[in-house]
Amino acid sequence: MFQQLGLIGCGLIGGSFALALRQAGLVKRVVGYSKSPTTTVKARQLGVIDIEAPSALLAASGADLILLAVPVAATEATLRNIREMLKPEVLVMDVGSTKQDVVDAARRSLRDMLGCFVPAHPVAGREVSGVEHADANLFRDRQVILTPLERTQVQHLDRAQAVWEAMGSKVVRMSPEAHDRAFAAVSHLPHLLAFAAMNGVLGQEQGNELLALAGPGFRDFSRIAASDPAMWRDVLLANRQEVLAQSKAFQQALTAMESLIERGDGEALERAIRHASVARAHWRMGTPQSGV
Repeated sequence: MFQQLGLIGCGLIGGSFALALRQAGLVKRVVGYSKSPTTTVKARQLGVIDIEAPSALLAASGADLILLAVPVAATEATLRNIREMLKPEVLVMDVGSTKQDVVDAARRSLRDMLGCFVPAHPVAGREVSGVEHADANLFRDRQVILTPLERTQVQHLDRAQAVWEAMGSKVVRMSPEAHDRAFAAVSHLPHLLAFAAMNGVLGQEQGNELLALAGPGFRDFSRIAASDPAMWRDVLLANRQEVLAQSKAFQQALTAMESLIERGDGEALERAIRHASVARAHWRMGTPQSGV
């Protein structure tokens, strides 16, 4: 049981974390801060937080659990702002979609308090944002990736895992480098493709008319193009090396299929489509895949 959660960032993920922590009976009081005062007010009105804090520093004051639910580009400044409030027994986590940049920011800003920090990435986002969409069950049956540093204290790492598991999450531990490489392939690149697909259609002379004809397939493919622009700007830039490597691999696969279409090689094209179709049919989220 935590006496106080200091929530810095009262949006979808931060708000859902606070609600899930309450639902699990793990916190007595939630003090929240958001850059936008209207967001903090709304979070209190919705029962996500108990007390509005006027700054990140005051949200962290007196907390024995602190969650940074801020854009990854704001991680270092936020950690510097709250550092003076940290004590060795306080558990600090983030929820960023990239990890190497977050780890580097923590090393620069936390210094002797680095052992308190457990980097985390709940794989549970939605294409909508805002505290009004916060959901206590957002993390249930979803993976949460923990990427501890070499100086992360074992007791804090174990507490972090216990917190997420109490919310119904499946916890996986890996290095920051492995995390960023993996999620460039299965999260960051798909978002980039969705953004590019929407812009590709809209950039045509009759783009809006084309969209009016789109059906469920386009809707499903482009769903994540509605994601928060500022957040995804930061994610794509923070993990640019791995994202560009995955983009190159995708372009090679696309070029290969384009070549089959140009040659009219229906047999090979069907094999390529079937390979993808069978793999997708066997895929289950959060489950290692055998060869197909």
